[in-house]
Amino acid sequence: MLRMAAPCCGDGSPVLTETRDDYRQLFTTIFSDYYLFEDLIRGEGVVPDVAERYLQRLEVAHKVSVEDGVFTTTDLSTGQRKRLALMNAWLEERPVLVFDEWAADQDPAFRHIFYTELLPDLKRLGKTIIVISHDDRYFGIADHLVRLRDGKIVASEARASNVVGVSAVPTDAPL
Repeated sequence: MLRMAAPCCGDGSPVLTETRDDYRQLFTTIFSDYYLFEDLIRGEGVVPDVAERYLQRLEVAHKVSVEDGVFTTTDLSTGQRKRLALMNAWLEERPVLVFDEWAADQDPAFRHIFYTELLPDLKRLGKTIIVISHDDRYFGIADHLVRLRDGKIVASEARASNVVGVSAVPTDAPL
């Protein structure tokens, strides 16, 4: 039987009824059945050139921009809408990101970018990343791989610290 440590609020204290919302605020999640808001969710605040860099990096700047903190359109493909949801996740600046089958709606080229460039960029920023995926060709990238079958853990494999690959984004950039 696998025993899990009691969740804590980021400072080592246990999650209690009165601290549950503080604990929840540590997470940004993009579920497979997500909802995309037109308004950007902001952490420290977004300046237009930062938003433009995100849109360029996510390869959607040719279709959408940000004006007054709002996407100019969300009338995009499912994969492109998920990229905007990813942009919101970055901008929230929370320490834990959970992606539930995020790459399933991406074309093969951008799926590769997600696993080999974007996730390592987020890792370099110190984010804890949880990816729920059936994309077994990218399982080798994981620092820790947990396999589930019928809702039960059937294998858990911690791996040596993976070398983060070189990305087209400078290490001081927020992407």
